[in-house]
Amino acid sequence: MKTRAALLSFLMALSLSLTAAPLTAAEIRVGSKKFTESVILGEALSHLVRSAGATARHRRELGGTRILWGALLSGELDIYPEYTGTIAQEILAGRNLRTEAEIRAALAKQGIRMSRPAGFNNTYAIGMKKDVARRYGINSISDLRKHPNLFFGFTNEFMNRGDGWPSLRDRYRLPHKGVRGLDHDLAYRALESGSIQVMDLYSTDAEIRYYGLHILKDDLKYFPVYNAVILYRADLERRAPGVVKSIQRLEGRIPEGEMVRMNARAKLNKVPESRVAADFLAKAFQMNARVAEAGMWGRFARNTRDHLYLVAISLGAAILVSIPLGILAAKRAAAGQIILGVVGIVQTIPSLALLVFMIPLLGIGGPPAIMALFLYSLLPIVRNTYAGLHDIPVHIRESAEAIGLPSGARLRLVELPIASRSILAGVKTSAVINVGTATLGALIGAGGYGQPILTGIRLDDVGLILEGAVPAAALALIAQGAFELAERFFVSKGLRLKTQP
Repeated sequence: MKTRAALLSFLMALSLSLTAAPLTAAEIRVGSKKFTESVILGEALSHLVRSAGATARHRRELGGTRILWGALLSGELDIYPEYTGTIAQEILAGRNLRTEAEIRAALAKQGIRMSRPAGFNNTYAIGMKKDVARRYGINSISDLRKHPNLFFGFTNEFMNRGDGWPSLRDRYRLPHKGVRGLDHDLAYRALESGSIQVMDLYSTDAEIRYYGLHILKDDLKYFPVYNAVILYRADLERRAPGVVKSIQRLEGRIPEGEMVRMNARAKLNKVPESRVAADFLAKAFQMNARVAEAGMWGRFARNTRDHLYLVAISLGAAILVSIPLGILAAKRAAAGQIILGVVGIVQTIPSLALLVFMIPLLGIGGPPAIMALFLYSLLPIVRNTYAGLHDIPVHIRESAEAIGLPSGARLRLVELPIASRSILAGVKTSAVINVGTATLGALIGAGGYGQPILTGIRLDDVGLILEGAVPAAALALIAQGAFELAERFFVSKGLRLKTQP
């Protein structure tokens, strides 16, 4: 048991050390959420960091608020763009913070600084298609009470956050039951197709004008002001004072109309966010920001490297741990029930939830993704190892004992070779599951083929989605074929012969 625990600890330490890119004292880690405006602001901050002589690493599209806030507190991020309403109503909920001075003081107690507003208010809003709103006579959020059969589609974060759907429903006494959580970008398409009639909007979304949407009047003044600000760690003032001074140049320099135009260039015109941010900085500060845009093959090589790394480390660790566990389960009945029960329960946890559970323990990026993939890979290998050993005919076991083989030799020379086909089938199943599930790692900054899929969904770019989906599917097929080929080497010919009718 101690040997197995030591082996697992070694594998995780190796994973952590290899996944974390080497950091220099001058490297500044910038984060952004999984929506276009946040990515643009993250790119602008990265350009400003570089202009101060530091190295910037932008961790793009890191899911929701809680992931970035936790990473900022833990020191895995140094800077990320946020909104005052989100800070007061979600991050520091329950403290009744009303002014920016109160917010700034509360953040300072946690070692976080907040810039002055960047110049625009990207508040939440509730919107509908104009013709639908006109048909039902809906002009304000209160008017929705008269139409309980309308279908609502809100972002998954909005469905649960303190300033989201639950308190909005209570404030306006909305009776609607047909409310579903959707990706923000997919919700626009659902609204256009008529699958939903009402959705939450960000007031600077370029799609509002593109789809011709009607913003409902917030007649009860529910939504607070969401001024865009920059959150950064207080120790950055000591480590890189020039960087702090540089990013503060954004204060008051981004009018709302300018932010809408930048969102439209990125979202509707498919201009890379880095280029959009660089062009804005050139206009606002006459700053010549260098933009390195990777081509399709460059992105493919990087994503393939990241994806293979996630799969190889997690699957390799799972094989080393699962086969001994399967052997123990087959040899010890009581322990076997516990082992199979535990790995079975792990398999029932939704993959995205498991990734999030790992963040407080291992942070963001590769380590939590590798651990989650490792845990998901256990069940097929453990179960197949157990089944392969448990189903060995009794007369074969008795024959091995009769010729005087000790238990270790019986396992090595007789039982494992007979069970090898079943064990390899479990490894093959885990490999295929692992390759597919690894795409979700992009939500927490692990990269891989999930990155172009996420970006493609956000930008409504089918080409980018296929750039991740097709290689992931191909890699799963390659993994399956590789283990079928391995069966020829590890499974004796006699065991591979098909039973004749």
